[in-house]
Amino acid sequence: MTAPPLHHDVPTLLHRLSAVPGREGRLTHLEDLPPRPADDVDWPGWADPAVVDAFRARGVDRPWRHQVVAADAAYSGAHVVLATGTASGKSLAYQLPALTAVREGRGPRGQRGATVLYLAPTKALAQDQLARLQALELDVRVMTHDGDSPREQREWTRAYAEYVLTNPDMLHRSLLPGHSRWASFLGSLAYVVVDECHHYRGVFGAHVAHVLRRLRRVAASYGASPTFVLASATVAEPETAGRRLTGLDMVPVTTDGSPRGRVSLALWQPPLTSHAGENGAPVRRAASSETADLLADLVSSEVRTLAFVRSRTGVEQVALTAAGLLADVDPELPGRVAAYRGGYLPEERRELERALRSGQLLGIAATNALELGIDVSGLDAVLMAGYPGTRAGLWQQVGRAGRGAQDALGVLVARDDPLDTYLVTHPEALLGRPVEATVFDPGNPYVLGPHLCAAAQELPLTSSDFELFGPTAAGIVDSLTEAGVLRKRPRGWFWTDRRRAADLVDIRSAGGSAVQLVEAGTGRVVGTVDAARAHGTAHTGAVYLHQGETWLVGSLDLEESVAVMERADPGYTTTARETTDISIVAEREHEWWGDCRLSFGDVDVSHQVVSFLRRRQPGGEVIGEEPLDLPERTLRTSAVWWTVPDHVVADAGLQQSDVPGSAHAAEHCSIGLLPLFATCDRWDIGGVSTAVHPDTGVLTVFVYDGHPGGAGFAERGFQAANGWLSATLETIEACECDDGCPSCVQSPKCGNQNNPLDKAGAARLLRALLTGVPARGDR
Repeated sequence: MTAPPLHHDVPTLLHRLSAVPGREGRLTHLEDLPPRPADDVDWPGWADPAVVDAFRARGVDRPWRHQVVAADAAYSGAHVVLATGTASGKSLAYQLPALTAVREGRGPRGQRGATVLYLAPTKALAQDQLARLQALELDVRVMTHDGDSPREQREWTRAYAEYVLTNPDMLHRSLLPGHSRWASFLGSLAYVVVDECHHYRGVFGAHVAHVLRRLRRVAASYGASPTFVLASATVAEPETAGRRLTGLDMVPVTTDGSPRGRVSLALWQPPLTSHAGENGAPVRRAASSETADLLADLVSSEVRTLAFVRSRTGVEQVALTAAGLLADVDPELPGRVAAYRGGYLPEERRELERALRSGQLLGIAATNALELGIDVSGLDAVLMAGYPGTRAGLWQQVGRAGRGAQDALGVLVARDDPLDTYLVTHPEALLGRPVEATVFDPGNPYVLGPHLCAAAQELPLTSSDFELFGPTAAGIVDSLTEAGVLRKRPRGWFWTDRRRAADLVDIRSAGGSAVQLVEAGTGRVVGTVDAARAHGTAHTGAVYLHQGETWLVGSLDLEESVAVMERADPGYTTTARETTDISIVAEREHEWWGDCRLSFGDVDVSHQVVSFLRRRQPGGEVIGEEPLDLPERTLRTSAVWWTVPDHVVADAGLQQSDVPGSAHAAEHCSIGLLPLFATCDRWDIGGVSTAVHPDTGVLTVFVYDGHPGGAGFAERGFQAANGWLSATLETIEACECDDGCPSCVQSPKCGNQNNPLDKAGAARLLRALLTGVPARGDR
């Protein structure tokens, strides 16, 4: 049973929602994207008739043009990156040639002669793909291979499976280190599918890039040279992103032939409240509260709505609040709203998906567990409690509504931070622009080094492998050899340790160690936290939020990498205070902006957490400060920085007493806006500002990557500095507060409790800096 389509005219519906008394001015922009007709074509002549019949039986009478263009290219042996919209049938584009190859490659007794490896960023997406393949009812041996697979299933998969669905971590830890047991599968490998490839960015993207290179190397040792097909609804410069990820030239397919109804995207800004935040700053109404109100309004209008909320606790609260509001309208309506998040049992999630598809549920609040590939279609509206972090993520989430030719509504509700505030007041930054380029650095030595060790353990490294791993590989191998980690022999470089090299690499980090979170009394391991972040979040006395539960940290043992916690609700939160110093190691690039200088290079950042504040909840007022004795940590990473000489500061009308707060405020807001130009989160980057830096002798503001060796974010900031810092200035000047607030210059991660901050001074400083920008390009 499928629920009926949206009956409301979207502009009229939005006008009614925004006209509710007290909501004046919250709808800042409404954009209408016109509908698009289908462009369908004939099935390709090379496709296996049984595969074509299977798709027809599932309702695909004729494929769309982009599906056949991509399938044709892949079948001919070209590596393909398919970048078309959400729900545009990308799966068919790679399944058609892959399933055809599997069936055509079999021996006379049905022996597997061609195999397919499918990689997804989540186990849930792989399971969804498994269900779709099984629904075709073809005699193809398909199986998932992940951390939940029992031993008997893994053995069957290695011996018999033709189409294996897994994830990059499993490929890194299981298939590649144990490649000899996968020899038959790898020797027959015809296709490698990398789904949702835009998720592989930053340090994670750099790791996955080398996992794929190791896969190519091991497959070649068994005589295979598979065709790679990458797929994403939202990736910019797809051929460039695909080449960086795989090391292979890619054929991009970007023209979308699938039908689409009208899509209306609304930008919505919650109002300032009468409450005061840190240092008396005004605060806006929470995006989650605003989203709960809108969810209740839409459900009461029988509009099937999905609300994306960032945290699990936020999901539960939005659903609960919306249900409470609906109870005042109709006692039956609260039962038609539910929460959906990780941590539910599989059968609970499947039941929620079924109820949403059938129309039994009208509203659901969810984390981004529903963003990737879970088959929930036929929705009318999507609410987003805060910008998802990238334009790519925004369109992924909006794409959940209006699948097929249905009309759709998306509403972005701004959080109280600089990026969200800028976007809802500058719609041109979101609309009519391509999604962000995928940013990561495969040459990061902290990432590449461990993968070279893993590769050497899989097969001895030779000089002919260096081209595969990039121009810095030879130098890193020499360093690893000098350190005794690799040993040079006539056949190449060998791994010398008894441990598995792959076990020493966490592909979701830059190689940093992890601290175990252990429950007091039971010794049960609750989870882990990166060792560097443990200083600020899991120190002794910290209130730690983990999977929606509040814990109080009793002790942090850095030598044993263990934090002991117990469940508690102390009525307060904790915030670490830390000191940060930065020194310039080497400048790689620079350019002059008048008498100011913009630079990019390598830096050493030292952090030390010195105390923590306890803040009463709710309210946020400080009720105490406790000292901490934690060691200093040093990070070698990359940074973008800009310097302003004294005479430019004076010409901007700034007194020396104004400089520290002005630079600090500009640093905060620029960190908040960099995710608009680089595919990062503000928590992936850090900053330091100083009135006189010892390495430059003048006012200097640094923004650095928060990962060893860098992740490419600061480099992207250098490349896009004019647009980035111009947006920073516009955000500060446009904010309606008087002296600075979380929507402009205050930061939730500031180690100095947002003091000093000078909003007006920051605007003068940035305006003076930007006056000297060369009249060319993005900079």
